[in-house]
Amino acid sequence: MENNIVEIVLHLVLQLTFILFVAKIFAEVFERYLKQPPVLGELIAGIIIGPYLIGQFISIPGFGPVFPHIQHSNIPVSPELYSIAQIAVVILLFISGLETDLSLFVKFAGPSFVVAIAGIVLPFVLGDLCTVWFGFADSFMSPTALFMGAALTATSVGITARILSDMKRLNTPEGITILASAVVDDVLGILVLTIVIGITEGGNLNAGQIGIVALKAIGIWIAILMIGLLISKPFTKLIKKFKTDGAWIAFSLSLCFLGSFIAEYFGLAMIIGAYAIGLALSGTEIKHELMESLRGVYHFLVPVFFVVMGMMVDLKSMLPVLVFGGVLSVIAIITKVFGCGFSALPVGFNFLGGMRVGVGMLPRGEVALIIAGVAIARGAIEPDMYGVAVMMTAITTLLAPILLVPLLKIKKEGVRKKHGTGDKD
Repeated sequence: MENNIVEIVLHLVLQLTFILFVAKIFAEVFERYLKQPPVLGELIAGIIIGPYLIGQFISIPGFGPVFPHIQHSNIPVSPELYSIAQIAVVILLFISGLETDLSLFVKFAGPSFVVAIAGIVLPFVLGDLCTVWFGFADSFMSPTALFMGAALTATSVGITARILSDMKRLNTPEGITILASAVVDDVLGILVLTIVIGITEGGNLNAGQIGIVALKAIGIWIAILMIGLLISKPFTKLIKKFKTDGAWIAFSLSLCFLGSFIAEYFGLAMIIGAYAIGLALSGTEIKHELMESLRGVYHFLVPVFFVVMGMMVDLKSMLPVLVFGGVLSVIAIITKVFGCGFSALPVGFNFLGGMRVGVGMLPRGEVALIIAGVAIARGAIEPDMYGVAVMMTAITTLLAPILLVPLLKIKKEGVRKKHGTGDKD
Protein backbone atom coordinates (compact mmCIF):
# COMPACT_ATOMS: atom_id res chain seq x y z
CA MET A 1 0.00 0.00 0.00
CA GLU A 2 2.78 2.39 0.98
CA ASN A 3 4.75 1.62 -2.19
CA ASN A 4 1.64 2.14 -4.28
CA ILE A 5 1.09 5.61 -2.78
CA VAL A 6 4.72 6.50 -3.42
CA GLU A 7 4.36 5.42 -7.06
CA ILE A 8 1.19 7.49 -7.49
CA VAL A 9 2.85 10.59 -6.06
CA LEU A 10 5.99 10.00 -8.13
CA HIS A 11 3.89 9.63 -11.28
CA LEU A 12 2.01 12.83 -10.49
CA VAL A 13 5.25 14.76 -9.93
CA LEU A 14 6.57 13.52 -13.29
CA GLN A 15 3.34 14.53 -15.06
CA LEU A 16 3.48 18.01 -13.56
CA THR A 17 7.10 18.29 -14.71
CA PHE A 18 6.06 17.70 -18.31
CA ILE A 19 2.88 19.79 -18.11
CA LEU A 20 4.46 22.92 -16.66
CA PHE A 21 7.44 22.81 -19.04
CA VAL A 22 5.39 22.21 -22.20
CA ALA A 23 2.65 24.66 -21.13
CA LYS A 24 5.08 27.56 -20.83
CA ILE A 25 6.89 26.67 -24.07
CA PHE A 26 3.62 26.63 -26.04
CA ALA A 27 2.32 29.74 -24.26
CA GLU A 28 5.49 31.60 -25.23
CA VAL A 29 5.28 30.48 -28.87
CA PHE A 30 1.62 31.42 -29.19
CA GLU A 31 1.98 34.79 -27.47
CA ARG A 32 5.31 35.93 -28.97
CA TYR A 33 5.26 34.48 -32.48
CA LEU A 34 1.63 33.69 -33.33
CA LYS A 35 0.17 36.73 -31.50
CA GLN A 36 -2.44 34.52 -29.82
CA PRO A 37 -3.35 34.32 -26.11
CA PRO A 38 -1.18 31.96 -24.00
CA VAL A 39 -4.24 29.94 -22.98
CA LEU A 40 -4.64 28.73 -26.57
CA GLY A 41 -1.08 27.42 -26.54
CA GLU A 42 -1.72 25.59 -23.29
CA LEU A 43 -4.84 23.93 -24.72
CA ILE A 44 -2.96 22.81 -27.85
CA ALA A 45 -0.12 21.53 -25.67
CA GLY A 46 -2.61 19.39 -23.77
CA ILE A 47 -3.99 17.88 -26.98
CA ILE A 48 -0.49 16.99 -28.19
CA ILE A 49 0.96 15.48 -25.01
CA GLY A 50 -2.35 14.00 -23.87
CA PRO A 51 -3.04 10.25 -23.62
CA TYR A 52 -5.06 10.28 -26.85
CA LEU A 53 -2.12 11.50 -28.94
CA ILE A 54 1.58 11.18 -28.08
CA GLY A 55 1.23 11.08 -24.28
CA GLN A 56 0.80 7.32 -24.18
CA PHE A 57 4.09 6.93 -26.09
CA ILE A 58 6.13 9.23 -23.81
CA SER A 59 7.67 6.56 -21.62
CA ILE A 60 10.35 6.41 -18.95
CA PRO A 61 12.36 3.14 -18.86
CA GLY A 62 11.29 1.05 -15.93
CA PHE A 63 8.46 3.46 -15.16
CA GLY A 64 6.02 3.24 -18.07
CA PRO A 65 3.99 5.88 -19.96
CA VAL A 66 3.94 9.34 -18.42
CA PHE A 67 0.37 9.97 -19.59
CA PRO A 68 -1.29 6.56 -19.92
CA HIS A 69 -4.89 6.45 -21.09
CA ILE A 70 -7.02 5.61 -18.07
CA GLN A 71 -9.39 2.87 -19.19
CA HIS A 72 -13.00 2.47 -18.06
CA SER A 73 -13.32 6.18 -17.34
CA ASN A 74 -14.72 9.20 -19.14
CA ILE A 75 -11.73 11.16 -17.86
CA PRO A 76 -8.59 9.94 -19.68
CA VAL A 77 -6.13 11.24 -17.06
CA SER A 78 -5.43 10.03 -13.53
CA PRO A 79 -7.80 11.10 -10.73
CA GLU A 80 -4.87 12.81 -9.01
CA LEU A 81 -4.00 14.97 -12.02
CA TYR A 82 -7.67 15.76 -12.69
CA SER A 83 -8.11 16.79 -9.05
CA ILE A 84 -5.23 19.26 -9.28
CA ALA A 85 -6.78 20.67 -12.47
CA GLN A 86 -10.08 21.17 -10.66
CA ILE A 87 -8.35 22.93 -7.75
CA ALA A 88 -6.66 25.14 -10.35
CA VAL A 89 -9.93 26.24 -11.96
CA VAL A 90 -11.43 26.89 -8.50
CA ILE A 91 -8.53 29.25 -7.74
CA LEU A 92 -8.88 30.85 -11.20
CA LEU A 93 -12.54 31.67 -10.55
CA PHE A 94 -11.79 32.83 -7.01
CA ILE A 95 -9.23 35.29 -8.37
CA SER A 96 -11.68 36.34 -11.11
CA GLY A 97 -14.22 37.09 -8.39
CA LEU A 98 -11.63 39.13 -6.48
CA GLU A 99 -10.85 41.15 -9.61
CA THR A 100 -14.51 41.84 -10.33
CA ASP A 101 -16.02 45.20 -9.41
CA LEU A 102 -18.99 44.25 -7.21
CA SER A 103 -20.95 47.43 -7.99
CA LEU A 104 -20.62 46.76 -11.72
CA PHE A 105 -21.66 43.15 -11.15
CA VAL A 106 -24.87 44.29 -9.45
CA LYS A 107 -25.46 46.92 -12.13
CA PHE A 108 -25.26 44.36 -14.94
CA ALA A 109 -27.09 41.53 -13.14
CA GLY A 110 -30.26 42.18 -15.15
CA PRO A 111 -28.59 42.14 -18.58
CA SER A 112 -26.62 39.07 -17.52
CA PHE A 113 -29.80 37.14 -16.74
CA VAL A 114 -31.28 38.02 -20.14
CA VAL A 115 -28.07 36.91 -21.91
CA ALA A 116 -27.93 33.68 -19.89
CA ILE A 117 -31.52 32.73 -20.75
CA ALA A 118 -30.79 33.13 -24.47
CA GLY A 119 -27.61 31.10 -23.97
CA ILE A 120 -29.64 28.22 -22.54
CA VAL A 121 -32.83 28.06 -24.64
CA LEU A 122 -31.46 28.38 -28.18
CA PRO A 123 -28.57 25.89 -27.86
CA PHE A 124 -30.76 23.33 -26.09
CA VAL A 125 -33.61 23.40 -28.63
CA LEU A 126 -31.44 23.45 -31.76
CA GLY A 127 -28.96 20.91 -30.37
CA ASP A 128 -31.81 18.54 -29.56
CA LEU A 129 -33.43 19.01 -32.99
CA CYS A 130 -30.11 18.56 -34.81
CA THR A 131 -29.61 15.19 -33.09
CA VAL A 132 -33.07 14.11 -34.29
CA TRP A 133 -32.51 15.40 -37.84
CA PHE A 134 -29.32 13.35 -38.21
CA GLY A 135 -31.13 10.21 -37.09
CA PHE A 136 -29.29 9.69 -33.80
CA ALA A 137 -32.55 10.05 -31.84
CA ASP A 138 -36.19 9.18 -32.53
CA SER A 139 -37.83 12.27 -31.08
CA PHE A 140 -37.25 15.56 -29.29
CA MET A 141 -37.81 13.81 -25.94
CA SER A 142 -35.35 10.99 -26.67
CA PRO A 143 -32.63 10.69 -23.98
CA THR A 144 -29.84 11.04 -26.57
CA ALA A 145 -31.38 14.21 -28.04
CA LEU A 146 -32.06 15.69 -24.60
CA PHE A 147 -28.50 15.13 -23.37
CA MET A 148 -26.91 16.47 -26.56
CA GLY A 149 -29.09 19.58 -26.25
CA ALA A 150 -28.10 19.91 -22.59
CA ALA A 151 -24.39 19.67 -23.48
CA LEU A 152 -24.77 22.69 -25.77
CA THR A 153 -26.18 24.85 -22.97
CA ALA A 154 -22.95 24.82 -20.96
CA THR A 155 -20.59 27.78 -20.69
CA SER A 156 -17.04 27.37 -19.38
CA VAL A 157 -16.20 30.63 -17.66
CA GLY A 158 -12.61 29.59 -16.91
CA ILE A 159 -11.25 30.22 -20.40
CA THR A 160 -13.01 33.54 -20.92
CA ALA A 161 -12.08 34.69 -17.40
CA ARG A 162 -8.43 33.96 -18.18
CA ILE A 163 -8.55 36.01 -21.40
CA LEU A 164 -10.35 38.93 -19.75
CA SER A 165 -7.91 38.90 -16.84
CA ASP A 166 -4.82 38.73 -19.09
CA MET A 167 -6.11 41.68 -21.15
CA LYS A 168 -7.20 43.69 -18.08
CA ARG A 169 -10.81 43.69 -19.28
CA LEU A 170 -12.59 41.99 -16.39
CA ASN A 171 -14.09 45.21 -15.02
CA THR A 172 -15.76 46.30 -18.22
CA PRO A 173 -19.48 46.00 -18.93
CA GLU A 174 -18.78 43.13 -21.33
CA GLY A 175 -16.44 41.38 -18.87
CA ILE A 176 -18.84 41.65 -15.95
CA THR A 177 -21.82 40.56 -18.08
CA ILE A 178 -19.95 37.53 -19.44
CA LEU A 179 -18.87 36.35 -15.98
CA ALA A 180 -22.28 36.96 -14.40
CA SER A 181 -24.06 35.33 -17.35
CA ALA A 182 -21.75 32.32 -17.19
CA VAL A 183 -22.55 31.90 -13.49
CA VAL A 184 -26.29 32.04 -14.23
CA ASP A 185 -25.69 29.70 -17.19
CA ASP A 186 -24.05 27.14 -14.91
CA VAL A 187 -26.93 27.32 -12.44
CA LEU A 188 -29.52 26.99 -15.22
CA GLY A 189 -27.42 24.33 -16.95
CA ILE A 190 -27.45 22.20 -13.79
CA LEU A 191 -31.22 22.74 -13.68
CA VAL A 192 -31.57 21.55 -17.30
CA LEU A 193 -29.39 18.51 -16.55
CA THR A 194 -31.49 17.67 -13.48
CA ILE A 195 -34.71 17.87 -15.51
CA VAL A 196 -33.25 15.79 -18.35
CA ILE A 197 -32.11 13.08 -15.90
CA GLY A 198 -35.60 13.06 -14.37
CA ILE A 199 -37.22 12.63 -17.79
CA THR A 200 -34.80 9.96 -19.04
CA GLU A 201 -35.22 7.92 -15.86
CA GLY A 202 -38.95 7.78 -16.37
CA GLY A 203 -39.89 10.46 -13.91
CA ASN A 204 -42.84 12.73 -14.57
CA LEU A 205 -41.67 16.15 -13.51
CA ASN A 206 -44.45 18.67 -13.29
CA ALA A 207 -44.06 22.43 -13.44
CA GLY A 208 -44.08 22.69 -9.65
CA GLN A 209 -41.21 20.23 -9.23
CA ILE A 210 -39.19 21.97 -11.94
CA GLY A 211 -39.79 25.30 -10.20
CA ILE A 212 -38.57 23.90 -6.88
CA VAL A 213 -35.36 22.60 -8.48
CA ALA A 214 -34.81 26.00 -10.14
CA LEU A 215 -35.36 27.96 -6.94
CA LYS A 216 -33.04 25.61 -5.06
CA ALA A 217 -30.21 26.01 -7.58
CA ILE A 218 -30.48 29.80 -7.83
CA GLY A 219 -31.14 30.20 -4.11
CA ILE A 220 -28.03 28.26 -3.11
CA TRP A 221 -25.73 30.44 -5.21
CA ILE A 222 -27.35 33.64 -3.91
CA ALA A 223 -27.06 32.30 -0.35
CA ILE A 224 -23.32 31.62 -0.78
CA LEU A 225 -22.81 35.14 -2.13
CA MET A 226 -24.93 36.82 0.55
CA ILE A 227 -23.26 34.94 3.39
CA GLY A 228 -19.89 35.78 1.87
CA LEU A 229 -20.81 39.47 1.75
CA LEU A 230 -22.08 39.43 5.35
CA ILE A 231 -18.93 37.86 6.77
CA SER A 232 -16.41 39.60 4.47
CA LYS A 233 -15.73 42.56 6.76
CA PRO A 234 -15.56 40.58 10.06
CA PHE A 235 -13.47 37.98 8.23
CA THR A 236 -11.06 40.69 7.03
CA LYS A 237 -10.71 42.16 10.53
CA LEU A 238 -10.03 38.71 11.96
CA ILE A 239 -7.33 37.61 9.54
CA LYS A 240 -5.58 41.01 9.72
CA LYS A 241 -4.78 40.20 13.35
CA PHE A 242 -2.56 37.32 12.22
CA LYS A 243 1.07 38.29 11.65
CA THR A 244 2.29 34.89 10.43
CA ASP A 245 3.48 34.93 6.81
CA GLY A 246 0.86 33.54 4.46
CA ALA A 247 -1.99 33.63 6.99
CA TRP A 248 -4.17 35.90 4.84
CA ILE A 249 -3.88 33.76 1.77
CA ALA A 250 -4.40 30.52 3.72
CA PHE A 251 -7.58 31.72 5.42
CA SER A 252 -8.96 33.24 2.21
CA LEU A 253 -8.36 30.06 0.23
CA SER A 254 -9.96 28.01 2.99
CA LEU A 255 -13.07 30.19 2.65
CA CYS A 256 -12.90 29.81 -1.14
CA PHE A 257 -12.73 26.01 -0.87
CA LEU A 258 -15.58 26.00 1.63
CA GLY A 259 -17.77 27.95 -0.79
CA SER A 260 -16.78 25.53 -3.57
CA PHE A 261 -17.65 22.54 -1.41
CA ILE A 262 -21.05 23.93 -0.46
CA ALA A 263 -21.90 24.65 -4.11
CA GLU A 264 -20.89 21.15 -5.25
CA TYR A 265 -22.56 19.50 -2.25
CA PHE A 266 -25.91 21.02 -3.21
CA GLY A 267 -25.60 20.03 -6.86
CA LEU A 268 -23.96 23.09 -8.40
CA ALA A 269 -20.44 23.43 -9.82
CA MET A 270 -17.51 24.17 -7.49
CA ILE A 271 -16.44 27.10 -9.65
CA ILE A 272 -19.74 28.84 -8.93
CA GLY A 273 -19.02 28.83 -5.19
CA ALA A 274 -15.43 29.95 -5.73
CA TYR A 275 -16.50 32.91 -7.85
CA ALA A 276 -19.14 33.90 -5.29
CA ILE A 277 -16.59 33.97 -2.45
CA GLY A 278 -14.11 35.92 -4.56
CA LEU A 279 -16.83 38.40 -5.44
CA ALA A 280 -17.77 38.76 -1.77
CA LEU A 281 -14.15 39.59 -0.85
CA SER A 282 -13.67 41.94 -3.83
CA GLY A 283 -14.86 44.93 -1.80
CA THR A 284 -12.56 44.39 1.17
CA GLU A 285 -9.36 46.30 1.94
CA ILE A 286 -7.21 43.17 1.58
CA LYS A 287 -8.32 42.57 -2.02
CA HIS A 288 -5.12 43.81 -3.66
CA GLU A 289 -2.83 42.08 -1.16
CA LEU A 290 -4.64 38.80 -1.79
CA MET A 291 -4.40 39.16 -5.56
CA GLU A 292 -0.68 39.90 -5.33
CA SER A 293 -0.10 36.97 -2.98
CA LEU A 294 -2.03 34.60 -5.26
CA ARG A 295 -0.10 35.61 -8.38
CA GLY A 296 2.49 32.84 -7.94
CA VAL A 297 -0.19 30.24 -7.18
CA TYR A 298 -2.06 31.38 -10.31
CA HIS A 299 0.94 30.98 -12.64
CA PHE A 300 1.73 27.56 -11.19
CA LEU A 301 -1.71 25.95 -11.14
CA VAL A 302 -3.87 27.58 -13.80
CA PRO A 303 -1.82 26.36 -16.82
CA VAL A 304 -2.26 22.83 -15.46
CA PHE A 305 -6.02 23.18 -15.81
CA PHE A 306 -5.87 24.28 -19.44
CA VAL A 307 -3.36 21.58 -20.41
CA VAL A 308 -5.57 18.93 -18.79
CA MET A 309 -8.57 20.38 -20.65
CA GLY A 310 -6.64 19.85 -23.88
CA MET A 311 -5.88 16.27 -22.84
CA MET A 312 -9.63 15.53 -22.85
CA VAL A 313 -9.73 15.89 -26.64
CA ASP A 314 -9.80 12.55 -28.49
CA LEU A 315 -9.35 13.37 -32.18
CA LYS A 316 -9.82 9.73 -33.22
CA SER A 317 -13.27 9.41 -31.63
CA MET A 318 -14.49 12.32 -33.75
CA LEU A 319 -13.79 10.70 -37.14
CA PRO A 320 -16.87 8.38 -37.46
CA VAL A 321 -19.28 11.22 -36.65
CA LEU A 322 -17.30 14.06 -38.20
CA VAL A 323 -20.15 15.54 -40.24
CA PHE A 324 -22.67 15.50 -37.40
CA GLY A 325 -20.05 16.81 -35.00
CA GLY A 326 -19.17 19.63 -37.39
CA VAL A 327 -22.80 20.66 -37.85
CA LEU A 328 -23.49 20.47 -34.11
CA SER A 329 -20.37 22.56 -33.45
CA VAL A 330 -21.59 25.21 -35.91
CA ILE A 331 -24.95 25.25 -34.12
CA ALA A 332 -23.11 25.54 -30.78
CA ILE A 333 -21.21 28.55 -32.10
CA ILE A 334 -24.16 30.31 -33.72
CA THR A 335 -26.57 29.84 -30.81
CA LYS A 336 -24.15 31.25 -28.25
CA VAL A 337 -22.50 34.00 -30.29
CA PHE A 338 -25.65 35.33 -31.89
CA GLY A 339 -28.14 34.21 -29.24
CA CYS A 340 -26.23 35.80 -26.37
CA GLY A 341 -24.87 38.59 -28.57
CA PHE A 342 -28.19 39.80 -29.94
CA SER A 343 -29.94 39.38 -26.58
CA ALA A 344 -27.36 41.84 -25.17
CA LEU A 345 -28.45 44.58 -27.62
CA PRO A 346 -31.79 45.44 -25.94
CA VAL A 347 -30.14 45.64 -22.48
CA GLY A 348 -27.62 48.38 -23.23
CA PHE A 349 -24.88 47.00 -25.50
CA ASN A 350 -24.06 48.09 -29.02
CA PHE A 351 -23.21 45.59 -31.77
CA LEU A 352 -19.51 45.39 -30.83
CA GLY A 353 -20.33 44.86 -27.16
CA GLY A 354 -22.93 42.25 -28.07
CA MET A 355 -20.41 40.30 -30.14
CA ARG A 356 -17.89 40.46 -27.29
CA VAL A 357 -20.49 39.05 -24.92
CA GLY A 358 -21.59 36.39 -27.43
CA VAL A 359 -18.06 35.19 -28.17
CA GLY A 360 -17.19 35.31 -24.47
CA MET A 361 -20.05 32.87 -23.82
CA LEU A 362 -18.84 30.51 -26.57
CA PRO A 363 -16.47 28.02 -24.87
CA ARG A 364 -18.12 24.92 -23.40
CA GLY A 365 -15.07 23.46 -21.61
CA GLU A 366 -15.37 21.17 -18.63
CA VAL A 367 -19.08 21.83 -18.03
CA ALA A 368 -20.11 20.22 -21.34
CA LEU A 369 -17.79 17.27 -20.64
CA ILE A 370 -19.43 16.80 -17.25
CA ILE A 371 -22.88 16.69 -18.86
CA ALA A 372 -21.67 14.28 -21.56
CA GLY A 373 -19.99 12.17 -18.87
CA VAL A 374 -23.25 11.91 -16.92
CA ALA A 375 -25.05 10.94 -20.12
CA ILE A 376 -22.66 8.13 -21.11
CA ALA A 377 -22.46 6.87 -17.53
CA ARG A 378 -26.27 6.49 -17.51
CA GLY A 379 -26.30 4.82 -20.92
CA ALA A 380 -28.22 7.72 -22.49
CA ILE A 381 -25.63 8.23 -25.24
CA GLU A 382 -23.17 5.96 -27.06
CA PRO A 383 -19.39 6.53 -27.20
CA ASP A 384 -19.69 8.12 -30.66
CA MET A 385 -22.05 10.75 -29.26
CA TYR A 386 -19.60 11.36 -26.44
CA GLY A 387 -16.99 11.93 -29.15
CA VAL A 388 -19.30 14.50 -30.76
CA ALA A 389 -19.66 16.29 -27.42
CA VAL A 390 -15.88 16.33 -27.03
CA MET A 391 -15.48 17.61 -30.59
CA MET A 392 -17.99 20.42 -30.00
CA THR A 393 -16.28 21.26 -26.71
CA ALA A 394 -12.83 21.31 -28.32
CA ILE A 395 -13.89 23.51 -31.26
CA THR A 396 -15.75 26.07 -29.16
CA THR A 397 -13.02 26.12 -26.51
CA LEU A 398 -10.21 26.62 -29.04
CA LEU A 399 -12.18 29.12 -31.14
CA ALA A 400 -13.13 31.44 -28.26
CA PRO A 401 -9.65 32.97 -27.69
CA ILE A 402 -9.08 33.37 -31.44
CA LEU A 403 -12.31 35.37 -31.85
CA LEU A 404 -12.47 37.21 -28.53
CA VAL A 405 -8.97 38.73 -28.38
CA PRO A 406 -9.32 40.78 -31.62
CA LEU A 407 -12.75 42.02 -30.48
CA LEU A 408 -11.32 43.17 -27.15
CA LYS A 409 -8.42 44.93 -28.87
CA ILE A 410 -10.78 47.24 -30.76
CA LYS A 411 -10.52 50.63 -29.04
CA LYS A 412 -14.24 51.29 -28.92
CA GLU A 413 -16.79 51.06 -26.14
CA GLY A 414 -19.21 48.15 -26.19
CA VAL A 415 -22.16 49.88 -24.54
CA ARG A 416 -24.43 52.69 -25.56
CA LYS A 417 -23.40 55.91 -23.80
CA LYS A 418 -26.27 56.20 -21.38
CA HIS A 419 -25.29 52.88 -19.73
CA GLY A 420 -21.80 53.80 -18.57
CA THR A 421 -18.64 52.01 -19.47
CA GLY A 422 -16.67 50.69 -16.53
CA ASP A 423 -12.96 50.65 -17.30
CA LYS A 424 -11.68 52.85 -20.10
CA ASP A 425 -8.65 50.76 -20.98
